[in-house]
Amino acid sequence: MFKRSLFKRFSLLLVLLISILLLQCSKSPTGNKQDVPDEPIPDLSSVEKRLIESDNKFGLKLFKEIIREESDSNVFISPLSVAMALGMTYNGAAGETQEAMQKTLELEGFTLEEVNQCYQHLIESLTQLDPKVEFGIANSIWYRENEGRRVPREEFLSLCDEYYSALVRGLDFYDPSSVDTINMWVEEETNGRIKDLVSKPINYFTLMFLINAIYFKGTWTYEFDPEETADAWFYLPDDSRRRCNMMKQRSLFEYLKNDTFQAIDLPYGDGDFSMTIFLPRWGINLDSLITELSQDNLNYWISCFESDSVDLYLPRFKLEWGKTLNDVLSASGMGVAFTDCADFTKMYEGDPVWISEVKHKSFIQVNEEGTEAAAATVVEMVESGEPMGLEIMINRPFLFMIRENLSGTILFIGKIVDPGFDES
Repeated sequence: MFKRSLFKRFSLLLVLLISILLLQCSKSPTGNKQDVPDEPIPDLSSVEKRLIESDNKFGLKLFKEIIREESDSNVFISPLSVAMALGMTYNGAAGETQEAMQKTLELEGFTLEEVNQCYQHLIESLTQLDPKVEFGIANSIWYRENEGRRVPREEFLSLCDEYYSALVRGLDFYDPSSVDTINMWVEEETNGRIKDLVSKPINYFTLMFLINAIYFKGTWTYEFDPEETADAWFYLPDDSRRRCNMMKQRSLFEYLKNDTFQAIDLPYGDGDFSMTIFLPRWGINLDSLITELSQDNLNYWISCFESDSVDLYLPRFKLEWGKTLNDVLSASGMGVAFTDCADFTKMYEGDPVWISEVKHKSFIQVNEEGTEAAAATVVEMVESGEPMGLEIMINRPFLFMIRENLSGTILFIGKIVDPGFDES
């Protein structure tokens, strides 16, 4: 039987819990039971255990807010990625903005030092937990480095470097290749699964991008036999049905069945990571089960799992998902951070700086061999003001007019697609 510590529940939830939206199963065939060695779990302090609980609460809250907007759509997020990107940003907040972010991120009762130290430990321990699972966490900060523009506070950059192992780099945001540089870093850290996280061109008022990237690749402890995969029906919320590739096996799993749902735990590698699936009983709406999701309920449900031989049917699936999270984060209590009333004076001195966008992208593929998943979150910081030193280079087709300014009469109008070249 796989016994769960809070640490394992954190790993499970923050990496792959949200798969529950995508799955519907039935019963029958075969599988193999293998001995799974117990791996030592890194010691967690009481503060770290509390932070894990808080991060889980934030993740569940964020997920529920997204579901309210996309009730009949596939959704896949990495709460850990969002929390870590905002955790770096939190280091730059002060006053009311810090309090709002603290409430939204469920960090009340923690000092900033405790938050940073806990994330530092989690980055180190999660990425080294299971040698049979590929799991990486990477952070970066890219700030505008142009003559006459503001520079971030060194203390803020140092904190993100020390505790989040963030790559900190200044770029010329006027250069279009700077977007390619940032996006290439994200692609490399997610094994090519997350592309074009930052859009071209970069806004003139953008000062900084704070980015987290996560990559996971795990092989099932008990793999599915591809020859057992067959076409089957998958039933949609509107009672219609669609063909899917249904994998199947019979193995010993951690399993729970009650009046509301069935649940099963599918381990990866040595069992330190797993996918937990919650399947509502026929006639019970998935959204009603999601409303019951809380840290306390999740702890209780997992504690009720028992080891049993289970006939498992699981559809193969692949999903790419993305969303701007401004609205859901504002609804969760940190709306002030998205306005010019925000206080990020610990990040930049002088005139107001605020978050213009929090964008999240994710990828997951589940097949007979295992699971590959990736996610990235970018927090974009902007300032206000009038552009200085702007230029306009007429180096492409253009429209022109000759007007009489008193009456506004257009005397001539034309377009130039090729100005030609006069050698005289």
